Amino acid sequence: MQEPTLWQAIVLGTIQGLTEFLPVSSSAHLSLTPWVLGWTPAGLGFDVSLHIGTLIALLWYFRTEWARLIRGGITLLVNRRPVDDGSRQALFIIIATIPAGIAGLLLEELAETVFRAPIITAIMLIVMGAVLWIVDARSRTDRTREVMTWRDALLVGLAQCLALVPGVSRSGSTMTAGRALGFGRSDAAVFSFLMSMPIISAAIVFKVPDAVRAGVTLPLVAGIGAAAVSSWLAIAVLLRFVRTQSYAVFAVYRFVLGAVIIGLIATRGGW
Repeated sequence: MQEPTLWQAIVLGTIQGLTEFLPVSSSAHLSLTPWVLGWTPAGLGFDVSLHIGTLIALLWYFRTEWARLIRGGITLLVNRRPVDDGSRQALFIIIATIPAGIAGLLLEELAETVFRAPIITAIMLIVMGAVLWIVDARSRTDRTREVMTWRDALLVGLAQCLALVPGVSRSGSTMTAGRALGFGRSDAAVFSFLMSMPIISAAIVFKVPDAVRAGVTLPLVAGIGAAAVSSWLAIAVLLRFVRTQSYAVFAVYRFVLGAVIIGLIATRGGW
């Protein structure tokens, strides 16, 4: 593993930002980009460092919502139970985070090695793309975040565990779960975005120190900056898009990408 060049860091940061919040799997794109382009992999530590930019965009875009959730969290601590929508939503974020936190601790080694095999990524891109398309097309759309229950939050949180496998997509699995539970596309997307904050923050705390041990370099800063800008753009575009459109276009993209990867594997003989 070695630090990428300035240009590679910007490319990787842009890819991370654009794909983190779209249901197309950022981990798949980050693990496959060096493989496809013949770059030396930067390693999981650098990839996770790019999430600093993602987190900045997430906190800024939803700054009003975060203020409400913080007030709700304080209310939850004081009253020891949810008493308003803000405290209920804060509780649901906590509930949704627990399964992925446990899974991440138990499966960390597999997530960094076996799960990152290109053929597994390709298969999961296609399989989860089909699941996303079918669920989105057949599910009701009349539920909103205001009627969410703790069971809904737990089920979406369990779906998030699947994202340890590149190709599944954290946002894709949680949005699919939200749609399966009958939440509208925008509400499913917003909850998916909000519940990503604790997991992204935890990954940064545990992994980034290793990545910056040699110092904060220009490529690292450039990659984080590119991730921040592209993440903000991805959130804004997706939320506007799903107001009137389905998730089908993302499923088709996953099919195409998965097929291309399988073709490259077959060509290179890297099964």
